[in-house]
Amino acid sequence: MLLCIITVTSSFASFIHGVQPEHLSEVVRNRSKRMILDSIGVGLVGSTTRVFNIALQYCQLYASNAVSSVYGRKGLKLSPTLAAFTNGIAAHSMDFDDTWHPATHPSGAVLPALLAASQMLPPSSKPNGLDFLLAFNVGIEVQGRLMRFSTEAHNIPKRFHPPSVVGTMGSAAATAKLLSLNVTQCAHALAIAASLAGAPMANAATQAKPLHIGNATRLGLEAALLAAWGMEASPLILDDIPGCSGFSAFYGDYRPKPLPLPANSHEFLLEKQDVAFKRFPAHLGMHWIVDAAVSVRNLLINYSGSFSPSLIHAIVLRIPVSKYINRPFPASEHQARHSFQFNACTALLDGKVGLNSFTDGCIHRRELTELLAKVLVEHPEDNIANFDKMYGEVALVLENGDVLTGRCDTFYGHWRKPLSRESLLNKFRSNASHVLPDNKVNSIIATVDNLENLPDSSQLASSL
Repeated sequence: MLLCIITVTSSFASFIHGVQPEHLSEVVRNRSKRMILDSIGVGLVGSTTRVFNIALQYCQLYASNAVSSVYGRKGLKLSPTLAAFTNGIAAHSMDFDDTWHPATHPSGAVLPALLAASQMLPPSSKPNGLDFLLAFNVGIEVQGRLMRFSTEAHNIPKRFHPPSVVGTMGSAAATAKLLSLNVTQCAHALAIAASLAGAPMANAATQAKPLHIGNATRLGLEAALLAAWGMEASPLILDDIPGCSGFSAFYGDYRPKPLPLPANSHEFLLEKQDVAFKRFPAHLGMHWIVDAAVSVRNLLINYSGSFSPSLIHAIVLRIPVSKYINRPFPASEHQARHSFQFNACTALLDGKVGLNSFTDGCIHRRELTELLAKVLVEHPEDNIANFDKMYGEVALVLENGDVLTGRCDTFYGHWRKPLSRESLLNKFRSNASHVLPDNKVNSIIATVDNLENLPDSSQLASSL
């Protein structure tokens, strides 16, 4: 069936099929390579987690067509879809992966599918590094465009976890591009992916949340493969059809627009909007409150000569309203990663938050529990639950009545205040070195830096 009428869906399919490497600007290439490197790093350190090991044991029950590599498991291979699944889980297992605006985790939903697919293809049709980079950017672009069809998507989500929705579509689009599907197949890949998308926010702060990324990247890959084998689906899946929901089912307000077909140039959303890279493994909102807490901790040290919890009568957190990250006494690692209170008090006690902050020993410290009991939460009207507008404020009310206040409007790592290359490389090396020797770590950095010149993109997957 030919797509002859210009619809929103057909415009996306035409973009996926028609966009070319020359449409990638230098800014987009550099930003997307930073995303790829960071995502690999958090995936590698994520391969050390309990939730990853549970998923891996499950996937090893299905050993047929084991051609695709698994993060941090040299010599072990799975089928392409299960490798994408496990590597997607690794990328989000610590909530350490990148975040965009409107809110989603873009890289983890796309990169594992492309890594797996690159190893699946026969030697005669292996995509080169530039093909891989273009497909990655197609997946990122489709996610960003879809999120901009809804105003409610701009705020911290309440119903669906965004990467489980737009990430699945991005994975399908990216894989369709890497597999060189025709226009009609690209449209069907998107429509099939829409039937596989969606996960509820209630599973945030549990071991099930990383499954959202694993499923997004796996199911998007499956959608593209099904389309390649001839499966058909709605040709209007992205259009707003009254009385018959397609992709609009995920949003209360849905106003889609066609995606222009690239001509001599195309301005990718990544050109205008960089991503946020996390400095520690927790929900993005925690980064504002941690920087504010470190700031007020330094004020207390200057005020009294040392940080002494006994001087503190109350701790006031001024944060946006967001129920699933307002957790007064988190009991588990995943709850702690989604707790304003825990991250603020940890930063006050330790002067930082890091990988070790979420171990059982740190979570259940007596000193931390005592600080958590002093926390009060306020929701100022001007503090909006939106990653582009929110702020974090921590006020210490001292026993003598004095008040010290720390505030963060833009944390280091936010798209308005991006990590330097040195900081990004330090994060990658720290993460990757948990499972790889230094020479391998440096080799991956060099491969990603030179990705557009790589003759066979599957070499990147093989190095993990």
